[in-house]
Amino acid sequence: MKGLLKDKNVAILLVLSVCLFVFNVGSCINLSNQDSLRKEEMAQRLSVEEKLMKLSQEKVFLSEQLKAKEKELEEERAAFQITKKALLQEQLVCQTLKDELQKVTKLKEELETGLKKTLKNSKKDKR
Repeated sequence: MKGLLKDKNVAILLVLSVCLFVFNVGSCINLSNQDSLRKEEMAQRLSVEEKLMKLSQEKVFLSEQLKAKEKELEEERAAFQITKKALLQEQLVCQTLKDELQKVTKLKEELETGLKKTLKNSKKDKR
């Protein structure tokens, strides 16, 4: 009976050892899977962080370009306004000159008419 009890204890210990061994192997496999998942997650995080850094640098660069373009636009607007004012002044000068030319043309026509009349009168007087 002592031998049977001893064999029974050995069998129980053997089954218990096998169960613990299987549990230990399963735990190691689970740990390995979790480690690989953690490494993948870290790689993804590093990749995303690098992209974020690049985007933030690009954002700063584009922001500086935007400010430069806005400044350039303001300068162009100021130049446009100056040119517009100069154009209006030139148009006024042109209109004034046109009016003066019309006056001179009218006076010339009146003088020509007067000269023609005088010439006719002088021809009549000579006859």
